[in-house]
Amino acid sequence: MNRVGKGLTLAVLWLLLLTMPYWMAAVGGYTELATRVLVLGLAAMSLNFLLGFTGVLSFGHAAYFGLGAYGAGLTLKYLAPSTPLAILVGVAVGTLAAMVIGALIVKLRGIYFAMVTIAFGQVFYFIAFRWSSVTGGDDGLTGWHRLPLNIGFTQIDILGHDKAYYYLVLLIFAVATGVMALLLRSPFGRTLLAIRENERRARFLGIPIERHIWIAFVVSCFFASLAGTLYALLSNFTDPRALHWTLSGNFVIMAVLGGMRSFWGPLVGAAIFVVLQDYVSSQTQNWMFFIGVFFMLVVLFFPRGVLGLIRGKRA
Repeated sequence: MNRVGKGLTLAVLWLLLLTMPYWMAAVGGYTELATRVLVLGLAAMSLNFLLGFTGVLSFGHAAYFGLGAYGAGLTLKYLAPSTPLAILVGVAVGTLAAMVIGALIVKLRGIYFAMVTIAFGQVFYFIAFRWSSVTGGDDGLTGWHRLPLNIGFTQIDILGHDKAYYYLVLLIFAVATGVMALLLRSPFGRTLLAIRENERRARFLGIPIERHIWIAFVVSCFFASLAGTLYALLSNFTDPRALHWTLSGNFVIMAVLGGMRSFWGPLVGAAIFVVLQDYVSSQTQNWMFFIGVFFMLVVLFFPRGVLGLIRGKRA
């Protein structure tokens, strides 16, 4: 696709995102569902930063998503009634955990790396599950909610107006994806691609592989934590399932559905997954069966994902 085509595609994408709360109802959706698409899209894109562009599979990204969610919820419930502070604390908690855990596991590769990320994720899951006096245990963390934003001369009511919260999330999503795109276009991002394509050759060239993978892991978890804080603020609730490895599996499914090695593919995959889940689960409890069948069909017949299929037809 040439530069003009890419520009037009991006313009259409952002126009769809900017107007989503207004046309979502026409396709059977609602504003909260649109916000969920953005938040889970950001989580899937954060995983794709590590999986699609570095070639490292993590099945533990739900841990950092959940730590962000609990960090935000616990801040609002016990520390201070401030939505921006809750987001900052949630992101800091998830990122600090990623810095420590990433340093411990960065020398592992392949299935060993994936399994250890699951193990660390399950540690956080059981802490949240068992420490019920603080986290609410299996019932989840309740008794708090997001608060209006004070921007000096006025307040923005992001609690009572779901569209206001959607546009706050869209603003944060735009900044996050902009930073992610800049990183991938920088020499650091090109080095990650070199590691993905041939780690041994990259090592022979003198690239410090472990340091680059650690940085990619921390950056990826930073965005996952950010998505977790926004998800908790969307629901005004979080529970241990936000830390469970099965949610990491959902992020992988979203990335593969949309197109694992494309920048916007995980957002497309998240939109398909969330809307399909919302619609099918309202018809039957066995909604995972239908999503599983759809996922298998995409993997078997469209290995580059839905976005890869669309680009292939255009080409």
